[in-house]
Amino acid sequence: MQPSTAAAWPPLQSAHPAVAAPAAALLLSDGEAQATAPGAQRQRPLLEGLTESERRQVLERGRKRVLYRGGTLFSQGSPHDGIYLIESGRIRVFYAAPSGREITLAYWYPGNFVGGPEVFGGAPHVWSGMAASNSSVVHLPGAALRDLATQIPALAIGLIDGLVFKGKCYSTMAQMLGTRSITERLAHLLLHLADLYGVPDDDGVLIAASFTHADLAHLVGATRQWVTISLKRLAERGVVEARRSDILIRRPDVLAQMRSSGDA
Repeated sequence: MQPSTAAAWPPLQSAHPAVAAPAAALLLSDGEAQATAPGAQRQRPLLEGLTESERRQVLERGRKRVLYRGGTLFSQGSPHDGIYLIESGRIRVFYAAPSGREITLAYWYPGNFVGGPEVFGGAPHVWSGMAASNSSVVHLPGAALRDLATQIPALAIGLIDGLVFKGKCYSTMAQMLGTRSITERLAHLLLHLADLYGVPDDDGVLIAASFTHADLAHLVGATRQWVTISLKRLAERGVVEARRSDILIRRPDVLAQMRSSGDA
């Protein structure tokens, strides 16, 4: 398998399949100063620095799994046993509270791995992973991964780089959840989605990827009902407009002000 070029979330049933895809993951923390400081790097595909022979050696020790959309990859509280290298599709990683409420940590795409932080196993998963679309992954068991990491320095470095990147992203997300209002987080997310998937329109910028209100709620730490009401209010003010399954950003300047001040 050739290393995957970083690519953003393919639109879900979007009418704009040719939209450019600039990111390897979708996280609420994207766009924050901590994550985009000068010199900051995006996470590289895990196998990018390996030779062809080394890639074959790694994949020979793995087991391929295919999941349909909605299928569980690993569950919060279940034992760790290595990592999952994403070959195709997208994997949603999320935490579920005892009440059942969920917060999405990230959507990860081909080239990335999920299953940390205990990449070699030995402890329970602290969050869950599921297929957000039909996906294929390669499971590298903990014992095999440890053995490979001692033999292939580039793989060991890739694991460290990946864990550092994920740790920074989740740390920034925790800071946002603790210090920014839900209104600020929603405005930030809409502007970030416009940056990733925006298509110029006569009336503004169209987010050419389909997200349900529940998807947005899980990313900003709100309820679906709150997101629905907030988008309706923004539409009444002429800030956004719902177009079937897409969202048109009419007044990004207002969203930028909301992101900074929290004023609805």
